[in-house]
Amino acid sequence: MDHPLGVRLGAEALGTFLFFFLGFSGIAVVVDIGAEAITPLGVAAGFGFGLALAITAFGHISGGHFNPAVSTGLAIAGKFPSRDVVPYWIAQLVGGFGAVLVMAIVYSSDVTDALGTQPGSGIDNWAALVLEIIATALFVMVILTVATDDRAAWKGVMAPFLIGLFIFTAATTVGPASGGSFNPARSLDPVLYNQEWGDVWIYIVGPLAGGILGGAIWTYLVARREPATA
Repeated sequence: MDHPLGVRLGAEALGTFLFFFLGFSGIAVVVDIGAEAITPLGVAAGFGFGLALAITAFGHISGGHFNPAVSTGLAIAGKFPSRDVVPYWIAQLVGGFGAVLVMAIVYSSDVTDALGTQPGSGIDNWAALVLEIIATALFVMVILTVATDDRAAWKGVMAPFLIGLFIFTAATTVGPASGGSFNPARSLDPVLYNQEWGDVWIYIVGPLAGGILGGAIWTYLVARREPATA
């Protein structure tokens, strides 16, 4: 947090744009070109490695949250100033909305409709909510360890890859059931454009609750525990 708030907010907005642009582009290819042009793993890679690249590019300036649930979880764990949480949320929403606008300009109207998140076939809303809470809580705990815990040998240089790897893995394994948001801005930005509110509450409540839960659990189990001595 060595940079002025305005600079950090700009980095958050730009990083969120990069992250969402690559992820949304994968969805756009499926819709406008065809599923044979990119596999589901390709879409997951767009989000996972898009996040890794965004953190690599801008994480040293803003902390590389690009997700309101992450900002919330880091604040709960005492790793981020609480006063900056809402400004970060706004920057993330602005950057993500920019990515939605690019999709709307470049691709067909079907693409912006497809950017929304919803539970998978046969999965009810409450099951999707639980999955989003659990996945986001685990995500925040991974971030807290690889990006903030000096005791972790892999802290720092491996953080962008490992954080992106979590999203790639979660989008591949949990996403088909839950909707694969793990990020309120990722789900809310398309809705702000197309006004199809539907199930968006799941992807606001679930990730934010998961962020709070993950930050609290990590603080209790990890941050306050001293290494055992021989």
